[in-house]
Amino acid sequence: MCKVALLSIHPQHSKNIFNGQKIVELRRTRPKLRCGDLILIYASSPQKEVVGIAEVEKVVEKSIAYLWEDVEDKACISHKQFSMYFSGTSVGYGIFLKKTFTFRKSISLENLKKEWVNFHPPQSYKYLSQEEVSVFQKLSEFNISNLFQAEQKSIL
Repeated sequence: MCKVALLSIHPQHSKNIFNGQKIVELRRTRPKLRCGDLILIYASSPQKEVVGIAEVEKVVEKSIAYLWEDVEDKACISHKQFSMYFSGTSVGYGIFLKKTFTFRKSISLENLKKEWVNFHPPQSYKYLSQEEVSVFQKLSEFNISNLFQAEQKSIL
């Protein structure tokens, strides 16, 4: 079964993901994701909404210099921003995305907190249980379970 992770992403970067310009999300710590896993995208402040979902194509781990070569035209950031983000670390991770789905009805932080007691957006990412995924399905009116089934059938 696919993993589902909730990632906090700056609103401009989430817009670039859904308009197809940004096809790789960068991280300083290795996410335990693989091809076919799903990412719910939380557009952080000031937007504060879960806006959609993306499918993982692959996750790469590389030294910073080699990672930049792979992502410079795919991450929608400058080399200066890249260097600042990865300052102090020698290895970085790129989550390459292959499909995105924008929710017709985004989920505001306020509505999410009404359904999920003690919910706090993750600083970076959080892996979700099936029960937690169900909360997102209900609020977004998007059937993530069907997406799982469709993806599994296409793999077989």
